Amino acid sequence: MITLVIAIGTGAAYLIAYHTYGRWLGKRIFRLNPDRECPSKAQGDGVDYVPTRKSIVFGHHFTSIAGTGPIVGPAIAVMWGWLPALLWVLLGSIFIGAVHDLGSLVVSLRSRGQTIGDVAGRLLNPRVRILFLMILFMGLTIVLAIFGLVIAIVFRLFPTAIFPCLVQIPLAVIVGLLIRRFTHASFLATTSVIVLAMMYVSVILGDLGILSQFNDWAAGLPIMAWVIILLVYSYVASVLPVWLLLQPRDYINSMQLICTLGLVVLGLIVASLIGGPTEDGSRQPLQIVAPLVDFSPAGAPLLFPFLFVTIACGAISGFHCLVSSGTSSKQLRCESDASSVGYGSMVLEGFLATIVILACVSGLGLGIRDDQTGALLLGTDAWDARYASWSDMGGLGPKVGAFVDGAGNLLRAMGIPAETAISLMGVLVASFAATTLDTACRLQRYVMQELVKTIIPARKQTGGIAVGARRLFTNRYVITLVAVVLAGLLAAEPPGNSPWSWENAGKGGLILWPLFGATNQLLAGLAFLVIAFYLWRRGRSIWFIVLPMIFMLLVPFVALYIEVFTGHGTTPGWIESGDRWELVIIAILTLLLEIWMIIEALMLFPRARGMLEADACDDDPTIPEQSVEGL
Repeated sequence: MITLVIAIGTGAAYLIAYHTYGRWLGKRIFRLNPDRECPSKAQGDGVDYVPTRKSIVFGHHFTSIAGTGPIVGPAIAVMWGWLPALLWVLLGSIFIGAVHDLGSLVVSLRSRGQTIGDVAGRLLNPRVRILFLMILFMGLTIVLAIFGLVIAIVFRLFPTAIFPCLVQIPLAVIVGLLIRRFTHASFLATTSVIVLAMMYVSVILGDLGILSQFNDWAAGLPIMAWVIILLVYSYVASVLPVWLLLQPRDYINSMQLICTLGLVVLGLIVASLIGGPTEDGSRQPLQIVAPLVDFSPAGAPLLFPFLFVTIACGAISGFHCLVSSGTSSKQLRCESDASSVGYGSMVLEGFLATIVILACVSGLGLGIRDDQTGALLLGTDAWDARYASWSDMGGLGPKVGAFVDGAGNLLRAMGIPAETAISLMGVLVASFAATTLDTACRLQRYVMQELVKTIIPARKQTGGIAVGARRLFTNRYVITLVAVVLAGLLAAEPPGNSPWSWENAGKGGLILWPLFGATNQLLAGLAFLVIAFYLWRRGRSIWFIVLPMIFMLLVPFVALYIEVFTGHGTTPGWIESGDRWELVIIAILTLLLEIWMIIEALMLFPRARGMLEADACDDDPTIPEQSVEGL
């Protein structure tokens, strides 16, 4: 019963946090005003800036920030014990992650929908803008290069997910056109029910007849082929108006994902009360089979700082500030919606990560098949088979597999057939990954456009190479093509010294992927720095943000330092290994960049209290009319 108690207790904690701490942040700290004009209306262009109802923006935001992060991170972090993972997810999402997401969203809303990197240039200084934007560019390039591989692997693991994921695209376009034409709330509700039913039908049909054959054929495509297909889709999705494909697809995904999450929770309740089914018809009791705490799992790095880098999404992730300030801030039609979209989405993701933890540490014990012998393993035997060592969980397959098998067992407790249960979970994982990919492509467009505008300043005179280059590379079609091609070239690079071939191409993103965890968390720390300066310049309290900011600047610094210079466990540092110099160079530059930005912030901090930045976008009459020009 402890599994059920944890699920209910954490769910209640998230609800209480949303209605207390989240509400306090929105009303007292960020002073959300429903009458203030949002960027979606002030700069509405029908493409990126589109006023949208809260439920649709929530769906887009939740699915975009989630991705596979709250699945793969917790699924491996439980090796340090289920309690450290659970505490980090619960406390991190409430007091750090949700504050980060809401703050990034509000700062962007008050800055004409600019990304957090562009806002940093005004709140701190212009040097910080280009440094911040370069970090964003590098991180998004890695995401675009790696997520094609991630989705291809998920499709190979769960071929029945391919057809439902592809069906989402035309369904999304139809929904987008209909909602654009018929705006009544009742129509949206009816459409949602119909589309959700069609999605679940596609999951069932996708494993039958010719569709099953198509899934098997598609799953066998070379990884590079899937990378190309997905990058082409991402290009189209990111240049089309958000209301036509991105919003409705994410909305459909959010409904499907939340319903599937609800089914898993219901299965957890049933399994807690009557146990899970076994092959002989008996019931296996649901119990936690993982250790409470394990400070030294086989081959694993130190719990600090690597637990806090391994679990990013679900507790806090720097990628979220890009979604908040990149796409969601351009779509909110009412400023007060920011609380549910920013804070609410993050605590829902925290609850998802909690369920992933429980599925891995409890659901897995209801029974899995041994990969070598095919024997049925129950209880701690199932746990030991999957979590024998850190290296055994190193690939995406074992991480996702632990959650899918555990959650599938919970669904089976309600009588759902095993094949359908696995298909549902496979679609959930693949859908999360796909929504991150297309959102990341649009975000990369924004970042690259801002970089071009920073590097090539606007000129009053017409003509000239610089002016032409600026106009060309701020065109959304051109700059998105550049972003996709760069990601494709990185992905096409074969790993190690392998010769290029269709079989090993598509894995190039793995070259830089070891950097992503720490740089992603560093991005969160830097976003906190921007949020703190926004509040500090307006004379508001920042006490609640200081410790999270310091923690999120310290953790990635220590993690990168260990990876580069000392190594951990039996894994040598990147310098000692002698064959990862591209990682060493980028990591050291990143560390120096962090130190530089912190020094810049410390130098400016004493003088910035109550001093508005130049070109401040706020129209709040309580803010003093001062600027920092000349400081």
